[in-house]
Amino acid sequence: MSAERFVRAARLADVDDVVRIQVAAWRAAYGPRLPAAVLEEITGEEAGRRFREQWLAAVESPPTSRHRVIVATDTAGGEGAAPHRVTAGFAALGPASDPDLWPATDAEVYALHVDPELAGAGHGSRLLNAAVDHLVEDGFRTAHLWTLEEGDPLRAFAESSGWRPDGARRTVDADGLLPMVRLHVAIGE
Repeated sequence: MSAERFVRAARLADVDDVVRIQVAAWRAAYGPRLPAAVLEEITGEEAGRRFREQWLAAVESPPTSRHRVIVATDTAGGEGAAPHRVTAGFAALGPASDPDLWPATDAEVYALHVDPELAGAGHGSRLLNAAVDHLVEDGFRTAHLWTLEEGDPLRAFAESSGWRPDGARRTVDADGLLPMVRLHVAIGE
C-alpha cells in the first residue's frame, strides 16, 4: 500500500474534516431528494456544530472499545505546491444498534462517507475493508449498513462488495419520506 494512502484511527485533529466530508456527502446524496430548506437544516452551520460535537465525543471517548471512527488519507498538492496529507473519507462502526440485532455478534457501519470530490479513487474500498477488519478483530460475525433504498451510490458500492438486503426497512421523514434498506454481510464464523 502506498505511504500516501492509508486508513487509520481518527484523531481529534480530523474532526473538522470528518464534518466537512459528512456535510458534502449528505448534500450529494440527499440534495436531489430534499427541499432546499430541509437540506440546509441538515447540512447548514448549526448542523455542522452539532456534528462536530458528536464526532469529537465519538473520537475522544467512544461508548465502548468496539466503537471506532477511522479515516482514509491521501496526499494532495497542486502544481508546484508541497504535498500534504488530507482526509479523504471516514467510517464509524461498532455494535449494531437495531433492536432486532444482537450487539455481541452483530455490528453496524454507522457512517461511511468519502469526499465527493475524491469519489472513485479507492478510498471507499479501503475504508470498508478496514472497517470489516476491525469488526472481525472485535469478534463480530455479521455487519449491517443502512442505505437509501434507491439511487444511493453507497448501496450500489456495498452490494458490489457482497452486501445484500436483509429485509429490514425504515423511512426517514425529512419533509417527505426517504425509504431505506438495511444491508448485511457475514464477516466471521
